[in-house]
Amino acid sequence: MSNENIAVLDDDPSLRKALTRLLEAYSYRVRTYELAQQFIDSLRLQVPECLILDLNMTQMTGDDVQHYLAGIGTRIPTIILTGHDTFEIRKRCQQAGAVAFLVKPVTVDQLMRALQTALSTKLLH
Repeated sequence: MSNENIAVLDDDPSLRKALTRLLEAYSYRVRTYELAQQFIDSLRLQVPECLILDLNMTQMTGDDVQHYLAGIGTRIPTIILTGHDTFEIRKRCQQAGAVAFLVKPVTVDQLMRALQTALSTKLLH
């Protein structure tokens, strides 16, 4: 069991709700965001131990968020969730610092393994 803070940034309300229920069942503290700017604004108050990030969002994409975080020097282990998997997208996300790249639909085991990896990465920084 854990109590790390996990941020979920996805514009799909049903996915945010499902991820919140799942992660809270494992005793993670979860904050969800529909818009990238909401997440960015929240960083002034608290930086999460891990970010679960959708790539295809309105206004600001997951790529934009990763580049913004890198630009301000904020390192948050990031798990990418996407419905679109191409070599180019995967490579771009990994180069931007993503610790895991998961294609929807994601199993609980896949997500929990990725989360363990992300949290282990956080300990190294």
